[in-house]
Amino acid sequence: MSAEISVITIDGPSGSGKGTVATLLARQLGWNFLDSGALYRILALAAEKHGVALDDEVRLASLAASLDVRFGAEGEGATVILLEGENVSESIRNETVGAGASRVAALPQVRSALLQRQKDFRMSPGLVADGRDMGTVVFPDARLKVFLTASAEERARRRFLQLKGKGDDVNLASLIDEIRARDERDTQRTVAPLKPADDAVLLDSTALTIEQVLERILSEAARRDLA
Repeated sequence: MSAEISVITIDGPSGSGKGTVATLLARQLGWNFLDSGALYRILALAAEKHGVALDDEVRLASLAASLDVRFGAEGEGATVILLEGENVSESIRNETVGAGASRVAALPQVRSALLQRQKDFRMSPGLVADGRDMGTVVFPDARLKVFLTASAEERARRRFLQLKGKGDDVNLASLIDEIRARDERDTQRTVAPLKPADDAVLLDSTALTIEQVLERILSEAARRDLA
């Protein structure tokens, strides 16, 4: 039964490094990987593609229930995301789509429509799930729950460097404001707000490298006989 398959959840705010860490962890363990946040980004992009307003909860929920999305692997284990057969791995990462994802994620009917889809990623030999409510709502029985965070300034700095590296014209102060606004929206929403699970391991990555974060999580996994 799927409930017997071990799950490690890594939750936290945008820019905390949870996606990178979760991908590396899944690769190291040889487990399946779920980027739950990508589902909301994919939905925001699909809404734009199909002309569905981001406040039309009923149509968004219907679109979410029928999303044609697949996760695949490419090269060094990088995740490839296909929406209706199109590779959207890069296009879902822009700031506009990210803001849209935060908006649709606050809608109860949308979250309900995507909940079962997320649970279906729980397959042998195990699952590493990254998101905002993986440990609190989707996989409350996970063997290891990590809540990864970092200061808003550090998360904005990381995003700034990432976008500048792609040649985008970005403003650091604006990114800090956007991240703080998204944090407030995610933590204050009535449905599945962003917060650590009661039994989560809290990890602040502000002054840590990705390698150091991964090492600490692997140590916690080993303590639970998961690695």
